[in-house]
Amino acid sequence: MDAFRSGNPGDPAFRVKRYPFYLLNRLVSRYNSIIDQRLRAIGLDIPSWRVLMILGESSPRGSREIAEAAVINLSTMTRIIQRMAAAGLVTTAPSPDDARVTLVALAPLGESQLAEARQATAPIFAHLTNGLDPDDFDRLVALLDRLHDNLEPLAPKAG
Repeated sequence: MDAFRSGNPGDPAFRVKRYPFYLLNRLVSRYNSIIDQRLRAIGLDIPSWRVLMILGESSPRGSREIAEAAVINLSTMTRIIQRMAAAGLVTTAPSPDDARVTLVALAPLGESQLAEARQATAPIFAHLTNGLDPDDFDRLVALLDRLHDNLEPLAPKAG
């Protein structure tokens, strides 16, 4: 059976288990379930972990930039950041360049939580990618990026 036909929901040959987005959702759901358990054991949830990981790359960052990187809408991200600031994981301040922008930075407690979260989640990543060589991994990332980019012209415009 033609792979594209069996993965195309508009084709009578469609099979759910050949649909890339079903497979991606299934993978992400299982991954999040496992990660959630590990993170909760160290006092974190997945949204906070995402913020810590994003800030671990570059801190401070604007809350809108964090929301986009975390794939969480801005109003929800604002609440997550407020909760994290109250817990002492991050600090917030208006941007000196634009007072409308809130800059979020890792606090010392957030840095230690990030280190602990990395230790908790790294073995899961290692297990998940077991058997993939670096070229396989690079191809996987490139294919996922290509699929994302293919959807860009169809995405609703922010307004």
